Amino acid sequence: MKCWALLVILGCLFVTPSESGPTGLSRKKRSHHEPEGYWSKKLVWKTEWVKIWKTEKKLIWKEEWKKSQVPAWKEIQVPIWKEIQVPDWKTITKPIWKETQVPAWKEIQVPDKKQIWVPVWKEIQVPAWKEIQVPDWKKIWVPEWVKEGIPGEHYLGKDHQGSEYTAHDLWKKKLIWKPVWKKIWRTEKKQIWIPQKKLEWKSEWKTIWRTEKKQIWRTEKKQIWRTEKKQIWRTEKKQIWRTEKKQIWIPKKEQIWRTEKKQIWIPKKELIWKHEKVQIWRTEKKQEWVTEKKQIWKDVWKKVSVPVWKTIEVPAWKKISKPVWEKVWVKVHHHDHGWD
Repeated sequence: MKCWALLVILGCLFVTPSESGPTGLSRKKRSHHEPEGYWSKKLVWKTEWVKIWKTEKKLIWKEEWKKSQVPAWKEIQVPIWKEIQVPDWKTITKPIWKETQVPAWKEIQVPDKKQIWVPVWKEIQVPAWKEIQVPDWKKIWVPEWVKEGIPGEHYLGKDHQGSEYTAHDLWKKKLIWKPVWKKIWRTEKKQIWIPQKKLEWKSEWKTIWRTEKKQIWRTEKKQIWRTEKKQIWRTEKKQIWRTEKKQIWIPKKEQIWRTEKKQIWIPKKELIWKHEKVQIWRTEKKQEWVTEKKQIWKDVWKKVSVPVWKTIEVPAWKKISKPVWEKVWVKVHHHDHGWD
């Protein structure tokens, strides 16, 4: 619309006549029988219907996949506890007879550890450089004769009758230099490891035997004194009658043996309690798996039609006004001079 308004303004500026008369039109002398005036252009607005395209929304149905949940039965493994009988060991105490011994000291040889240092040769790896030959490729150029065609017709000469001989597509030899890769050997240094022997001192534990006193229990024989009955002859006094010297008894010290108590060690049986393991059966719970049915929800895809708004272009008619130049007759008013 701005362009049309600008065009109308420019048209009015160019078409508007000046005070001295219309520009570019020849004046005619007024006569009595012809109307006075001139032809001019007039800008008028003409109404037209034009076809346009407008955007509209159209409801269509589109097929889509919809996920739904349906119930289903699934077999699953569930844990249960089952009581089972398993063997076990139980510690019980029962009395036994144990023979005790007399303590004594005995010298024995027992092993011991002594740390010593011994020289050993250890094999180590020492780096060194070794020259090796590695393959390599070198590009060289060698001469080679190849056949090259000469296009066109060539004059070869005349025969005895004067006829000319010509030939087509002759060949000629051409020397070219062809690249060739040649295998060469180059010397490189490669690091290698050489085994060497190195003297080191290694710590070792040596078994030695030392003398210790160990308490042991041994059974030995020991002389003891016990009381027994033995028949002896003893002197008694008996009254007799004789004439003699009278014998009397005078006290004197005489060595005799008497019984005393002395502490000795003799083996005897003592009642002690000893721990033993007996097999018993105890009840435990064992986990097992049983099959059960569980209701689950299963995904099912179903094809459904859903409404969708679609943007489409539809034709329409629009009323517009556009400027048109028309040819009109402009009357000129009569003056005393006879000219407009």
